[in-house]
Order: sequence, then structure tokens, then C-alpha cells
Amino acid sequence: MDGWMDGWMDGWMDGWMGGWVDGLLLTIGITSSFQMQFMLLFSRQGKLRLQKWYVPLSDKEKKKITRELVQTVLARKPKMCSFLEWRDLKIVYKRYASLYFCCAIEDQDNELITLEIIHRYVELLDKYFGSVCELDIIFNFEKAYFILDEFLLGGEAQETSKKNVLKAIEQADLLQEDTKVSFSPSFLMVWSRNAAEVRDSCRGSEQADWV
Repeated sequence: MDGWMDGWMDGWMDGWMGGWVDGLLLTIGITSSFQMQFMLLFSRQGKLRLQKWYVPLSDKEKKKITRELVQTVLARKPKMCSFLEWRDLKIVYKRYASLYFCCAIEDQDNELITLEIIHRYVELLDKYFGSVCELDIIFNFEKAYFILDEFLLGGEAQETSKKNVLKAIEQADLLQEDTKVSFSPSFLMVWSRNAAEVRDSCRGSEQADWV
């Protein structure tokens, strides 16, 4: 009986808190002018695992910003504040296991809401992958991007419900399974002969950032 009650209370609290957070994100994230500038995910070794930019910048500027922020965040001590002023923006970051989630927001935007957005994204990754780890992000980076795009659009919270986001991901996975093409042996032979060209065409894409 006690176990049943504990489980029921835990489920009720999770649902209530989830609904409260959804409402908070909906109010703050969509109806206000809150807009994230960019999000970076990188490891303790400084390896970039994911990058999403919501402002137009040149590749050179993106690399410069990434290098500078990775060095700055990794140099900070664990007990230091997760907020810092950088240029004319505010940087909000949080470490989960071996990964740092780092976001840039406007000076007038709310740091606590940004932390909640980071945490919500981590929850979505955890729900989808099941106890997500860095390797999941490395080998399934396209899923990590897709989940982020379902959650944030143009730097703003587009969908605050974890259930709705995960449902959209599930539907996309089913569609992908339905549209798989069975490649013939002759096609595979042609593909093998042109493997070098395929690799060259992929250079410069987002995938290169994960290698």
C-alpha cells in the first residue's frame, strides 16, 4: 500500500510540476521577446558536440565565439555561478555528466528561464535515448538536432510539452522506417567506387563538427 501510494504521489507530483513548468515556459518563452542567440554543447575536453545558431554569423565568427566560450567556461570552477557577462550578451551554462550545455541570451532576458530550457532539453534527450550519454549525442547527432528543433524555433520555445515533442519524434522515426529504400547490390558497388566523392561532399556540413 505504501509503495502504491508513493508511486501515485510521485506520478502526481511529476505531472503537476511538469504542467507548472510548461505553463511557465509558455508564458515567458513565447509571449515575451525572449530569444536565445545560440546553443553549444561541448565535452570536458573541449570537443564540440552540437551547435545551433539563431543569429546570422560568418563561419569565422562562429569558430571564434566557440573557441572563446569553450575556453572561458572550462576554466571556471565548479562552484562558480552558471551565469556570466560576455560581450553584450549573457552566457548561461550547466554541466550534465561529461557535457556542458551553453547558451547565449540578450542582456535583458531571464537566466533562470534559460536554465530551465536547458534542463528541459536534457530531459527530452534522456527520455528519447534512455539515460542519455555523450556517445548518444555523438552517434545520433541528427536526432539531437531534431529534438532541439521541435523544442526551440528561431531561439524561442516553440513547444513546451515534453509529451508533444516526443510524440513528434516518434512519428518522424516511424516515417523514416516506412520510407527506407532497399539498395540493390549494383547500387552499393557504384556507391563504393564513389565513396571518396561522397566524403568530400559532406565536408563543411554540421556532421564535421562531431568528428
